[in-house]
Amino acid sequence: MASFQTYKLLENGEDPAADPEQDDFDIDPKYSKPRRKFLESVQSVKSFLQYVNERSPVRIPRCGVRQYCFGLAAGLAVVIVVAVVGSALFGVGEGEDVLQYIDPLIGTGPGGHVFAGATLPFGMAKPVADVRSDEKMAGFASDDSAVWGFSALHDSGTGGSASMGNFPIFVYPSCPNLSECRLQKTFRGSHYKKESVHATPGYFSIELENGVKSEMAASMKVALFKFSFANGTDTTDMTILQEGSDLPGSQGTRALYIDPEKQRFTAEGRFNPSFGQGHYRAYTCVDIKGAKVRDIGGFNSSAVLPGKSYMKDTSLYFGPKQGVYARFENVKATDTIWVRYGLSWLSIERACENAEKEVGDWNFERLRRESEKAWRKKLAPIKIDSKGVDKKHLRNYWSGVYRAFLSPQDYTGENQLWNSTEPYYDSWYCIWDTFRGVHPFYMLVDTISQSRMVRSLIDTQKHLGWLPDCRMSFCKGLTQGGSNADVVIVDSFVKKLEGVNWDDAYAAIVKDAEEEPANWDVEGRGSLDSWKTIGYVPFKEKYDPLHEGLRTRSISRTVEYAYDDFCIASMANATGRHEDYEKYTLRAGNWKNVYNPDIESMGFKGFPQPRWKNGTFGFQNATLCSDLNNFHGCYLNPSGHETYEGSPWTYLFFVPGDMQGLITLLGGREAFLARLEKLHDSGVLYMGDEQAFLTAFLYHYAGRPGLSAKRTHMYIPDMFNDTITGIPGNDDSGAMGTFVFFSMLGVFPSAGQNVYFIIPPYFPSVSIKNPQTGKTATIRNVNFDPTYEKMYVQSAKLNGRTYTKNWIDHEFFLNGGTLDLVLGDVESEWGTREEDCPPSLSTGLHLP
Repeated sequence: MASFQTYKLLENGEDPAADPEQDDFDIDPKYSKPRRKFLESVQSVKSFLQYVNERSPVRIPRCGVRQYCFGLAAGLAVVIVVAVVGSALFGVGEGEDVLQYIDPLIGTGPGGHVFAGATLPFGMAKPVADVRSDEKMAGFASDDSAVWGFSALHDSGTGGSASMGNFPIFVYPSCPNLSECRLQKTFRGSHYKKESVHATPGYFSIELENGVKSEMAASMKVALFKFSFANGTDTTDMTILQEGSDLPGSQGTRALYIDPEKQRFTAEGRFNPSFGQGHYRAYTCVDIKGAKVRDIGGFNSSAVLPGKSYMKDTSLYFGPKQGVYARFENVKATDTIWVRYGLSWLSIERACENAEKEVGDWNFERLRRESEKAWRKKLAPIKIDSKGVDKKHLRNYWSGVYRAFLSPQDYTGENQLWNSTEPYYDSWYCIWDTFRGVHPFYMLVDTISQSRMVRSLIDTQKHLGWLPDCRMSFCKGLTQGGSNADVVIVDSFVKKLEGVNWDDAYAAIVKDAEEEPANWDVEGRGSLDSWKTIGYVPFKEKYDPLHEGLRTRSISRTVEYAYDDFCIASMANATGRHEDYEKYTLRAGNWKNVYNPDIESMGFKGFPQPRWKNGTFGFQNATLCSDLNNFHGCYLNPSGHETYEGSPWTYLFFVPGDMQGLITLLGGREAFLARLEKLHDSGVLYMGDEQAFLTAFLYHYAGRPGLSAKRTHMYIPDMFNDTITGIPGNDDSGAMGTFVFFSMLGVFPSAGQNVYFIIPPYFPSVSIKNPQTGKTATIRNVNFDPTYEKMYVQSAKLNGRTYTKNWIDHEFFLNGGTLDLVLGDVESEWGTREEDCPPSLSTGLHLP
């Protein structure tokens, strides 16, 4: 990009991690040094060709969903060495380029909704082909649908309705008769050639059946499209249009203009968010090179209007589709047409300025090189030794890491709501999904960005009143459960994140716990009076005109509020706020108040249940809202039930702050383990929602860490793999990818706590370089067994001394050390004693 400095963000809006001048690898005009080494290596070339040949567009299960996918061979015990040293090599192995293992098309099949197009890490510009499909939430989907436009604003991995896709452009190779070209979105489109789709970090290309090939790259705020034509394509009166619509069709007041002399389209409009309330404005500036304008015009839903240089509509919501077009003269099939697409959230003028500033040279290859450079730098803290590892595991792992950097999006300098010197991030879609893995991931590999994100959350609270749980396109998103930004903030605090005003952070999370907003559907918490007095969210609580919100999810909100308060108690204790510590510790135990010991399900007794304000229990079938019983019955709607996107079976196990208390309540270790096994084996648990992630590691609390390792191999690669359908649910801003990352890394976080569960990693060696201290955690697998039959820890040493705990804290990554794990093919006594299990509130949790 012309001015890559627009991506550098620190105190003054600069991020040294994005500075190409500080990269460890020089880029020549064609290849990086590691890339040249890679191309010179015959073995690597063979590996790459194998990658191309093996990647399948259809997911082929390796075993049944409920089967254990273990290795086939037996052997001696394996030693895994986790070493923390002062530095790490880059990538996947010397001479290899990590980008070869990233496939942005993973998760673009049904349900995943992954953004497949070109982008920088946390980039605002996200160009891709938009399809006419029920799976168009991120613009493109790997199905048989037609492409109806190319746009540059998208989210990734979302559920709900499609997001953004504002002001799409479209190219007709030939349009001599405008009335027959079907300019309107309802009729427009061309199917794409499946074999033509190519996606790598920072690049996307696709060829349509109408003969148009589109390639795209991006800077932070600008997309650059390169259009060419298949041999023999008729390019008479080649036409480019821009329409004033978006993917969900939410367009309201808008205007589109053409300047034929500058060959420039500009547009502004009002749109609705995909999963929230309110509206936002978007602005574009589209310049065209490579051909000369012949004539221009406008169109709407019913007519083509030759000669019109602008189109306006004043509808507030869901206005008619309309747009502008330009036809070009003397275009040949061998010509290349360039479209520079500038973006802004502030004004048309700013969109044009961004275009000139970032892509003033129209240099497509430069954009690609600098995008790849930025991606390599983001991935540089992670290194793995891939010897003996199936290439499909490598693609699964690195692609999951890649997806975690797509959102939230950095809109610093483009905030249309308030003026601030603080960073501004958007597309928090949603924190309910991402607090469990995405933000702990940043705490390992990208603390600079995590610090900026936490500051952005605090700044949002200062200006809007409460921390968001979900946010997109400058609008308040819907809150699904608790006030989960509280967990993100406390997770960052207990892991010693730098650069945050922690007094402001504490004030923000306490406000969530103490003050109920006027509309708690989009911020804060509801039912706080009841929460403070009776200790739970009541079933069907009476309507309160001063505090509106959807009165469902009383079970799931109760257990999530309890954990939010546990996190606040942790921070209160560490900062000397002793009265607050006592208060919030008491509230952290409120999860017990919705436990009904008399409810039976699948041979077990005792489950969380809705509870009336007078103390009597209501009833919800313990399997309701699972794959076994009306899975779709617990969404955000008035007819939703008392758990959210999961059953009482699932929410029974969401007590991260006091798992030992839950184990005691359920009758001890063996009773707890029997229930946990039933949860995973019966089909009642859905791994496509994030609240399921932690359940795979809860065996640690009952002294069976080997069973946690066993569960990860059950789900990876059967449900999480390297195909277009390799994600069991919506990717949710990279949340699914971080489940893969942590599970394969060999440590999994309990978000909000200074706790990582230890399981054997999936690789001979893994290194994580801490961005704050420069220390590197290196996970080495001696005598690596790629069949993974030896997945059970037999013994461990930390810095040469016997280590019996089945968990480790964040100081391991901050300060360094060496953890050696000896593996075998059967469970052992390691990590089984009560004192070696992760801490819990009821057994003397060491709150920071």
